[in-house]
Amino acid sequence: MGESKQVAVIVGAGPGLGVAAAKRFAEAGMTSILVSRSADRLNTLAAGIDGAVAYPCDATDEDAVEKLFEDVESQYGPVEVLVYNPGGGFGRTPVVEQSAERFRAVWEFTAFGGFLCSRAAAQRMQKRGHGSLLITGATASLRGGKGFGAFASGKFALRALAQSMARELGPDGIHVAHINIDGLIGQSEDGSKLDSNDIAETYYGLYKQSKSNWTHELDIRPWSENW
Repeated sequence: MGESKQVAVIVGAGPGLGVAAAKRFAEAGMTSILVSRSADRLNTLAAGIDGAVAYPCDATDEDAVEKLFEDVESQYGPVEVLVYNPGGGFGRTPVVEQSAERFRAVWEFTAFGGFLCSRAAAQRMQKRGHGSLLITGATASLRGGKGFGAFASGKFALRALAQSMARELGPDGIHVAHINIDGLIGQSEDGSKLDSNDIAETYYGLYKQSKSNWTHELDIRPWSENW
């Protein structure tokens, strides 16, 4: 491997926030690694970002996650940032109609995948004494809602994981931040929806924070949010 750049790994790299975050870190001179299960979609997204790399991976597969981080660090450079941005599982399903299979799947790609990816990134960051784990949460990270038993359970667990990691890894120089995204992501002329590029700018700002001023939890919502 020749001279390498710092790397941002974006797990859950969909066409909204995931790709916006990948673009923002790429603009800062980093190599963005886009990760999700869908190879075809990843290749299309990566093609629109300078220097980005598509890496299909199941974040709930321990061996696959370990290989992801081994490959990335050997081929592209040290992972400086992990953005864990799990998608899916949002649909409303009453508890009495919830299948065990779906509940387990939602929890696994929301919380268990967050553990596997964060552990792999943190093990490498610890050796260097710095790095950032940026974990995407939601309203469901703070309170359950009708029909959201599976989704909220996964998001609650992911938030608890982030809180625990912040306290464990902070002394090692690793910044862990959990970001509650409270609102619809989309385009709106009046700013009543969350703009994915603006959120990505916030993620980049968290990465750039001094360790004397780390944010560990942050709520993001548009001005129109009125609950």
